Amino acid sequence: MIYLKNREEIEIMRESALMVSRTLGIIAKEIKPGVLPIYLDRLAEEFIRDHGGVPAFKGFKSAHGGIDFPATLCISINEAVVHGIPTKNPLREGDIISVDCGVKKNGFYGDHAYTFAVGEVTPEIKKLIEVTKESLYLGIQQMVSGNRIGDISYAIQQHAEKNGYGVVRELVGHGLGKVMHEEPEVPNYGKRGDGPKIKEGLVLAIEPMINMGTKNIKQLRDGWTIVTADGKPSAHFEHDVAVIDGKPEILSSYAFIEDALALIK
Repeated sequence: MIYLKNREEIEIMRESALMVSRTLGIIAKEIKPGVLPIYLDRLAEEFIRDHGGVPAFKGFKSAHGGIDFPATLCISINEAVVHGIPTKNPLREGDIISVDCGVKKNGFYGDHAYTFAVGEVTPEIKKLIEVTKESLYLGIQQMVSGNRIGDISYAIQQHAEKNGYGVVRELVGHGLGKVMHEEPEVPNYGKRGDGPKIKEGLVLAIEPMINMGTKNIKQLRDGWTIVTADGKPSAHFEHDVAVIDGKPEILSSYAFIEDALALIK
């Protein structure tokens, strides 16, 4: 069942989404060669708890009956697509790192992600990051009343594949609210006019996961980390978006990240 939100609920969700945004902004300042992913995770948890939130991913139940997710952040490096567990292995110059974060505050969830370059990366990786981010915003443009979920999916797929990339099939965006993964599912591939109709008050987490090579993926033995089947890099961007007055309004923000990155430069 799809749960549409009223304006009051959307404003509460905006607060949760922006807490994630601020957390990612804190993390952005620290991403550089030599930094330990577990250090980034500790920073994120401290910031969220200090500001009245609860890390949404920590303790999240595996769909396959494995271990509960042990961290606040999903940190997915290079060929890791999503759900990477933070480790003690330092980041290296040229890595690509996707950081996904979730927060629960006042009964509602925020959940979004950003892909970072660690130091200087190759032009090929820069393009992958740029196209994945562009795909996200092209999908968001289609989230208007009267359209269908397939219109979002089609826009993402077309832009990614036009640039020669693989679009992950098994992992999707989702509805968001009092539960972190609500209906409807939002695939990153599909046909125009397919799927549930987009209506006022719908809130989605739209999240392209785009691979430099094959669309195929596999799961590691840790029960969480998803990697590309061919070992090539993957990028992941995600925003929380609500339909307000028939149009998409982004509840999360990359401004905190971009401000932090500008200071580093």
